[in-house]
Amino acid sequence: MPVNALSVDVEDWFQVGAFENTIARSDWDGLDCRVEGNTDRVIDLFARGGVKATFFTLGWVAHRYPALIRRIAEAGHEVASHGWDHKRVFTLSPEDFRDDLAAARVALEDASGTAVTGYRAPSFSIDTRTPWAHAILAEEGYAYSSSVAPIRHDHYGWHDAPRGAFRPVAGESLIELPITIARVLGREVTAGGGFFRMLPSRVTTDAVKRANGGDAAAIFYFHPWEIDPAQPRVRNAPLKSRIRHYTRLGAMEGKLERLIAGHAWGRVDAVAAREAARLA
Repeated sequence: MPVNALSVDVEDWFQVGAFENTIARSDWDGLDCRVEGNTDRVIDLFARGGVKATFFTLGWVAHRYPALIRRIAEAGHEVASHGWDHKRVFTLSPEDFRDDLAAARVALEDASGTAVTGYRAPSFSIDTRTPWAHAILAEEGYAYSSSVAPIRHDHYGWHDAPRGAFRPVAGESLIELPITIARVLGREVTAGGGFFRMLPSRVTTDAVKRANGGDAAAIFYFHPWEIDPAQPRVRNAPLKSRIRHYTRLGAMEGKLERLIAGHAWGRVDAVAAREAARLA
């Protein structure tokens, strides 16, 4: 049975894509930063479950909380990149994307003392609008990316992308690990994040089982803010954004504990190495 990839997108509650048009980046430093405490809770959750994971972390977070990044690494987890400050890749030029990668990598490697070889685009924003992104990741020496959501969604999605691991750049070793897709009432959704939090657990469990039944690892993700029901409320955000962000925050930690106990989990870099060998 394959070991599945457990991953955390480390960003604070005010940095999410749903609030990007409501909360200005210039206001971030004046807000209640909760990412350190919430991420420590995630580290403790994984310790109780006896699992290792990958923390795709913003450079912004690493710059402000280097001791947190060191604790992630010292606990045996992988520190990987989520970009600098959650700008979607399709909003950047190729040159700006390269600069964003470089700044985040320096902050993460300085804080963790480990090499950063994995990347996840904010809001799964590598798609048909960014045909240059994977080539830049390969040029910058990344071993893998987990930046594609092969679904249709109003915030992200590359519906026609492969559902399993693939090499996005001919002649390069870079592996892309798309997020696993779950199915509910005839609709395809990502296996993780808000869909995992809001929908019955069996939706994700069935997606993991389908992947494993095909000898593939499932790729699962969530955010530290999703286990924090006491976080501030953004009252002026659109109703849809508020529903997506705040629904069932209090249930998330228990759901994660049960999911972790029910399947085999590990770091994304280990899954990428397995897939690289398979695709060789």
